[in-house]
Amino acid sequence: MPVDDLRSGTWVTYIGGRATSARLRRCRVEVVNGPDAGLVRDIEASVIRVGARRGNDVQLSDSKVSGLHCEIKLDDRGYRLRDLDSTNGTYVAGLRINDVYIQPGAQIALGSTRFKFEPLGDSVEIELADTDRYGSMIGRSVKMREMFARLEKLAKSDATVLVTGETGAGKELVAEALHDHSPREKGPFVVLDCGSIPPNLIESELFGHERGAFTGATASYAGAFERAHGGTVFLDEIGELPLAMQPKLLRVLERKEVRRVGGSKTMEVDVRIVAATNRDLGVEVNRGRFREDLYYRLAVARVHVPPLRDRKDDLPLLIEHILATTPGGEAAQIAQETIDLMTKHDWPGNVRELRNVIERAVLLAESPDSEDSLRRAPAPSPRSEPSITVTPSQTATSSDASMTVPVDVGIPFKNAKQNVISEFERRYISRLLAQHDGNISAAARAAGIDRMSIHKMLHRLGLANPGRD
Repeated sequence: MPVDDLRSGTWVTYIGGRATSARLRRCRVEVVNGPDAGLVRDIEASVIRVGARRGNDVQLSDSKVSGLHCEIKLDDRGYRLRDLDSTNGTYVAGLRINDVYIQPGAQIALGSTRFKFEPLGDSVEIELADTDRYGSMIGRSVKMREMFARLEKLAKSDATVLVTGETGAGKELVAEALHDHSPREKGPFVVLDCGSIPPNLIESELFGHERGAFTGATASYAGAFERAHGGTVFLDEIGELPLAMQPKLLRVLERKEVRRVGGSKTMEVDVRIVAATNRDLGVEVNRGRFREDLYYRLAVARVHVPPLRDRKDDLPLLIEHILATTPGGEAAQIAQETIDLMTKHDWPGNVRELRNVIERAVLLAESPDSEDSLRRAPAPSPRSEPSITVTPSQTATSSDASMTVPVDVGIPFKNAKQNVISEFERRYISRLLAQHDGNISAAARAAGIDRMSIHKMLHRLGLANPGRD
């Protein structure tokens, strides 16, 4: 237990290869110069936010400090200081910084303020979930089990939650799990992707419209909040919401009532709001692209989904799950040498990229006699997507682990490959929905993907939507 190394912010105890406990070092921020000189804050969090507005872990009264000025985030390499695109900058040792790892005792200057950052000798217990699964999510790593424990608590409340994380990390699954484990589980779960709706239609999609409200409004329409009454509304890609629409959304969040476009009466709505973004909204606020008051209203509680590169010890479990839920994959296996190579990849597309790679390998699986195997190939660079070969297990025939799709060699390879993948997706999604009687929610849970992925796949493949949420 490296308690004497102040650069180490966390330590974990393992028994039999499984984490049984984890601890987080307490840190102190002491203002040594400026309007708030003498202010001391002892903080028990892996992310410390500093700025002039409420909601920061350290709130400063300095007029030269931005509302969300900077943050100190603990990761596997130490304490990372990052400027959030502030107006007047963040300085260490007289140098203006953007993103840098700092040493214990470092003095940081912002505006007229200078404060000292000091990790302390004592620590607090990090709560870890006992389970390796929560909702449709899987992970036995400390980061995932810490997130599962936090979700268990948040699901019991009605607090608005802001889910952050990279594309493909599984933010939609977090929102679904919060709903499915909440007192609202029997109510509707309505998804609105703010990044895929034309700006001129976003207000109607959020709040609904009356017949004749605008050209093309041939019938009345209930918006997302109205449809989600008694349940949860999930605002995906909230960072893409047009700035002009943000005050209208803020009013709905504060008053819990909506008025349709072209309507004259307001309707009360009983909904829980979960929002998600792959953007850093703190930076967006400082750039003037996102309203600060809306940000704080959404970030009552925060959940960050760790990227796959930060939890590579989950790879074997994820691979096993993806194979088990992919047609033909349940009878296939991936050699340990291949898995070892996969751990060297950074997976910039996260779990979504991993699933795509494995599904493609199963679809294009070679015969077990093939000599072409990744175990003989050089290790991939961390940023390049690995090619993997899936072979049938000892108890399966080759036909069990693959599917036959006609290949047209008269067209470019890229097009032929996409045709094969599209055919696989078409067969898979059709059989999946048929198996679950058209219920998209049940189908998404069984496949380990989010509802929006199924909707987008149906749209991309030109299939009618026979399902229901």
